[in-house]
Amino acid sequence: MLALDLPAHPRIVCPMPRTVLVVDDDPHIRQLLVFALGKAGLDTVEAADGEAALAAVEEHEPDLVVLDINMPRMDGLEVCRRIRASGDLPILFLSSRDDEIDRVVGIELGADDYVVKPFSPREVVARVQAVLRRTGGRAPAVSAPAIRHGRLLLDLDGWRAEWGGEPVVLTLTEFSILRTLAAMPAKVFSRDAIIDRLHGPGFAITDRTIDSHIRNLRGKFAALGATDLIETRAGIGYRLGACTG
Repeated sequence: MLALDLPAHPRIVCPMPRTVLVVDDDPHIRQLLVFALGKAGLDTVEAADGEAALAAVEEHEPDLVVLDINMPRMDGLEVCRRIRASGDLPILFLSSRDDEIDRVVGIELGADDYVVKPFSPREVVARVQAVLRRTGGRAPAVSAPAIRHGRLLLDLDGWRAEWGGEPVVLTLTEFSILRTLAAMPAKVFSRDAIIDRLHGPGFAITDRTIDSHIRNLRGKFAALGATDLIETRAGIGYRLGACTG
């Protein structure tokens, strides 16, 4: 027999799939979302209540949580509070009520986005992917420069923020908004322009959501003495402040 000297097959390295934790007390909704997210190439973990959700976060370390607000025993708002107490894991809320109070409270707690029931599974998948795309840049091949402005430092590689050398823990959306403003500190961004930078044109999100994120940013930096982080231009939008404290 002849020995054929065949070229070795090139090694194909596949990116690690992202994992989404789906939390809802309705098994039919969980099944629907797990199927839709799986079709999009995402790994999924399920939890039927708040306590199981917190345990799943510890055990599986998901990349994002799809979290129902209205659950018995421990609701989604409390789960969000506990997750936010220990980190910046992205959270997308599901709400069964078209209740702006619920949505605003969720955003103020640090949620990155929300979807109101009844929803299209495609919409949930699209919003999940939009958030995960923003997290995908945490370890780029080429180091991105840091942004320094007054006492503010944004480490774009590490997704870290500092004020006067002190770290400030931000959610993904909060960091992305601040990075948008800091990249062009002289520019006044309308709320729509900020939404376009975060999600792309045509993404459905209210101005109140951006206002809530800005309020969160100001509150977190104010704890370190920052009084001029972001300027409001009445009737126009926001721009980065002097950041001198």
